Amino acid sequence: MGKDVIIACDFADGKTCLEFLSQFTEEKPFVKIGMELYYAEGPSIVRELKARGHQVFLDLKLHDIPNTVKKSMAVLSGLGADIINLHAAGTRAMMEAALEGLTRPDGTRPLLIAVTQLTSTSEERMREELLIDRPMDKVVLSYAQNAKAAGLDGVVCAPREAGKVHMACGADFLTVTPGIRFADGDKGDQVRVMTPADAKIAGSDYIVVGRPITEALDPVIAYQRCVAEFVD
Repeated sequence: MGKDVIIACDFADGKTCLEFLSQFTEEKPFVKIGMELYYAEGPSIVRELKARGHQVFLDLKLHDIPNTVKKSMAVLSGLGADIINLHAAGTRAMMEAALEGLTRPDGTRPLLIAVTQLTSTSEERMREELLIDRPMDKVVLSYAQNAKAAGLDGVVCAPREAGKVHMACGADFLTVTPGIRFADGDKGDQVRVMTPADAKIAGSDYIVVGRPITEALDPVIAYQRCVAEFVD
């Protein structure tokens, strides 16, 4: 159930995360470990969640020179995560190096996806602060095409961009989309948001959902609602 709905476990420590996940007695949700939790607990939290039966998206957004990213990915590859990401802005050379580092001696590896533009970034901010004058959708598509050319499995993008990414890069090129909010929920600090149902229609393969689930009065019911809306 819900293996294409990923809960963003953006908690300050492992104890809080494990207590939260203990509420899910009938299912093992796909979870995202971001920088906050990983920096607090280190690699052990990935191993612990994998041992408990969860699929893990390790969301560390690597962005550095190719050699550093390659060596870092070689380390992360041994943790057992199912998806790992980096920033497409690091260039095709960095992404190719990351893929090489992530691939184990037996040829296996986690899925590798690239962040295009954060869902908290508006076109105005991108233009005024990042000095990128192209329209948001063209920037996202260009980054996605670079990621595909580098051999990656997909990208992180806003839900509204997922369909265009598929058109440009193919149906099998994965779109992982944060910025998911229920129709009756608060947007928080996200700008480019969409409901689970609309994200499915737009072409999202996976949705990443944080506060609408983790801060809900009943997280299990909120998760089940999200799964039902995304599937239907």
